[in-house]
Amino acid sequence: MKVIASTAVCGLACAISATAMAGTEPYFNPLTQSTAVATPNHINELNSPWQAPAGILQTNLTNMAEIEADIDQSVVRVPGIGTAASMWDMVAFDDEGENIFIPHETPMGAGVSRYNIEEDFAEVLFSGDATAVRGQEGNWENDFGAFDPATFTPYGTLLLGEEWSGQGRVMEVLNPHAPAGAIEVVEKNSFANVSQEGIRFGKVHDNTVYYVDEDRSGSIYKFVASDEYFNKGQTFVLSVKNFDGDASQNYNAEANVDAARTGKARWIPLTNKKGKPLTAQDPFENAATFRAGRIAADELGATPYGRPEDVEVGILANGNEVLYFTATSEATVYSVEMKNKRKAIVREFASEANTPKNVGFPATTGVINSPDNLAQDAFGNIYIIEDAPNGGSVGGDIWFVRDADGNGVAESVDHFMSVQVNGAEATGMIFNPAKPTQFVVSVQHPSSTNLDVVANGQGDALWMFDITDVVPPTCEKEQRYNKHSFHNGRYIKTCSHARDFNYVRKLNKTAKQNQRWR
Repeated sequence: MKVIASTAVCGLACAISATAMAGTEPYFNPLTQSTAVATPNHINELNSPWQAPAGILQTNLTNMAEIEADIDQSVVRVPGIGTAASMWDMVAFDDEGENIFIPHETPMGAGVSRYNIEEDFAEVLFSGDATAVRGQEGNWENDFGAFDPATFTPYGTLLLGEEWSGQGRVMEVLNPHAPAGAIEVVEKNSFANVSQEGIRFGKVHDNTVYYVDEDRSGSIYKFVASDEYFNKGQTFVLSVKNFDGDASQNYNAEANVDAARTGKARWIPLTNKKGKPLTAQDPFENAATFRAGRIAADELGATPYGRPEDVEVGILANGNEVLYFTATSEATVYSVEMKNKRKAIVREFASEANTPKNVGFPATTGVINSPDNLAQDAFGNIYIIEDAPNGGSVGGDIWFVRDADGNGVAESVDHFMSVQVNGAEATGMIFNPAKPTQFVVSVQHPSSTNLDVVANGQGDALWMFDITDVVPPTCEKEQRYNKHSFHNGRYIKTCSHARDFNYVRKLNKTAKQNQRWR
């Protein structure tokens, strides 16, 4: 690995059309319960760890056991820390859909692997030297901690962010397709130092990138670039107009319990247009014992949320850009509609408390427990991936969010998939940009990653899914095609007839239309 001090770039920034990307009705028959969890290395973990709607194909692309059995392949495995040894997290496709980049959320020695689908080959591009200690200043110059988000920039580089370990830095891989020995990495100093979890670039506002601070008093950030490589520009934090609590305390502290965190909002400048801090605390200061961006945001009264984790950026039916983010501790996903450069509206997009499940279909006993990651298909449908329960008797779930009218408030959350792997969580769900019927999901920190406990364990794994042959939804008894259900003061369509099912064809067509605007 070569770490350099300035950014070399490739390609040109690309804009995406402001064409509305309203969601759809569900294209599958929702599940009615969460799956049971099997013992480590159970045949289900090895061959088909997901309970999924009928017709969805699941295939194991790679896993730790397979990689480590091949002398030519490599993967991050930090010794002596059990299931945290590798921690495959929020993966990223390249634009061609040929390679998947896997960040490792280990407490030290974090790095990124590149997996080539056609060659079935994985290799570590770079990793830290595993000499630093979580929560201590130490020497983080040659070490990295808890790489969680991975996302491609519009100009072809790869960003990685440190979450609960390291210094809250964002690192940029300048040449992610180069041979491993020629990889160049630089710190992206235009990002405030926070517990990095989700990073996504704008769609309508193509000079904008959004990110969040994964803390129980976490804020929402955006960076508006003044150059095409996002090295210069102005940073903002989100503030809800009627929030009258204490920004420095947790979202559920006594001072914040009744404080408004939805409604009209504005983006408050954290820096000036040249990137100079407007706060006493420099938000870009590197530190392992605190997050400088969080302290700076608190100075300005930025609205706190309960562990904001992943983000997705979409387009509402009215053409406005929308930021979705999970608040894990709140069992809630929020939407932030951009009214203009400074003004926004924050809404509750979906939650366990207030959003019905499987509307128009048989009910589910599943619970939205700790929403963590988000994914988005070519139609703009949002999927919620749970963090919990990380083991026990019931697996974590993935939910399809039904917002068919594209207004930033869900009509229903429909039970999509459930994982039955002991000790594991699902993470990193992302659709293939070149094949819109495909998506991948990581199985992170299963019990089988700890070889001291599970001999010959399969370990962290990456699974590919294809919805081409999904069995289309059927109406409940006594319902007919075009039957509608009344909810929240309006009628919504609840199901489709198999004879009229053409979701996959429309999905492929929509994806091609989206590509024309790149």
